[in-house]
Amino acid sequence: MRDHRSIASDAVKLVRPSIDQLFTITNRQQLHIVIMNPCLKPWEASFEQAVLYQTSIGNPSEWTIPFDEYALEKAKQAWRDNKPNIVKQVIHPSSLCQSDLLFYGSFVYGDIVVACSGVEQWFDMLISGWIAVAFEQLSIHEYQHQKKQSPTLTHR
Repeated sequence: MRDHRSIASDAVKLVRPSIDQLFTITNRQQLHIVIMNPCLKPWEASFEQAVLYQTSIGNPSEWTIPFDEYALEKAKQAWRDNKPNIVKQVIHPSSLCQSDLLFYGSFVYGDIVVACSGVEQWFDMLISGWIAVAFEQLSIHEYQHQKKQSPTLTHR
């Protein structure tokens, strides 16, 4: 079975045409994407250890805002709570920590946490959702393919 990092990369590649299409209506065409390892929980690993995959769209040297840092902060909030960070931003702001970024743009699907930064926060969240669902469905495909190839395999 392929590893999570390669599946995460494939998920981004799969939704990239939709991201490019969305860029025709966004405020810029720059983006940083962070995908957390769905097998690691906050009590098992540090945040830095749990970052599975990151990538940028656009040229980071041209950014006027540190989108990579913002995406990591959004991912940290979502990973810490296992909820998209819009929940704290809109419904439970009393739970915001002093250092929490005050923009949303993450998505949680099962144990998959994805965060983006670079465009409007609602579009960051949309793109994060696309990637999270694609990651899960590609993982299901891998899992089913593996079961078909090796039906008696007892562990991943």
